[in-house]
Amino acid sequence: MIEWYKDKNLGIFFSSAPCVKMRYPLPSMTTTEKKAISKYPFENKKLLKVRLCNYKKKKEYEFSIRENYCWDGASIPRLFWRDIGAKTDPKFLIPSLIHDVLCENHEYIDNDRYFSSCVFDALLKVSKVNPIKRSLMKNTVDFYQRFCGWNKDVSEKE
Repeated sequence: MIEWYKDKNLGIFFSSAPCVKMRYPLPSMTTTEKKAISKYPFENKKLLKVRLCNYKKKKEYEFSIRENYCWDGASIPRLFWRDIGAKTDPKFLIPSLIHDVLCENHEYIDNDRYFSSCVFDALLKVSKVNPIKRSLMKNTVDFYQRFCGWNKDVSEKE
């Protein structure tokens, strides 16, 4: 496993370097295919095994992201692109990939919403996202998830 990030609270490891690509609509595609690409423009190009370690709780989580998994990138409203960056910013690809998978599969990390936000923040840090933008993104995502059904209260915050 490749150590992608590690500190005293959190470890993120991948089986190999993530391989993602942007999908583009082609003239020969159907309207349905073009709409799917418009909604989910990014694709994971190979099976990626992920290990997340929560050192504070002494827990380890392992899961795989299938080849050809598609996602929308960072869910940043267009209004904020000037200040934060566009959802298609390459710095956001790996963080948004992992975070989207965790949002779709809460059970991968025992339904720990706050841990998913910490993973997102760590991945943004690895991508060299400015600390102010990173904090804004992490806290906004965490706040949004709290009110969208992923509201398990986690008492041990970092």
